Amino acid sequence: MNQSISLVAVVVRDYDDAIKFYVEKLGFDLVDDTYQPEQDKRWVVVKPKGDGQASILLAKASSSEQQKFIGNQSGGRVFLFLQTDDFHRDYNNYKNNGIEFIRPPKTAPYGTVAVFSDLYGNLWDLVQFS
Repeated sequence: MNQSISLVAVVVRDYDDAIKFYVEKLGFDLVDDTYQPEQDKRWVVVKPKGDGQASILLAKASSSEQQKFIGNQSGGRVFLFLQTDDFHRDYNNYKNNGIEFIRPPKTAPYGTVAVFSDLYGNLWDLVQFS
């Protein structure tokens, strides 16, 4: 058996604002942005640069129930972990792009890590493993 996680859905308020954040501020690639007429929504996928296969589906909230979870998909815990090969390069680039870091960089036995929030408040670890 060979399995992997290919997509993780992040509930967003607006497709274009989310694309701008992930592509312009985080430097992700826009993999797909296709209108789905049968569902009257877009299929929007972004992916961090590099060899990794996991991508993010930017899923616009389509109900008041879904809107409640924008920015709080994990109950206030870190939701996603962005691994980098150069922590300080990415940390400084993100700071320069206006990314808000909730917890400053620290060195731990497993590597260097800092916590930032996305445009809606979901928490991410930026991490370079030792």
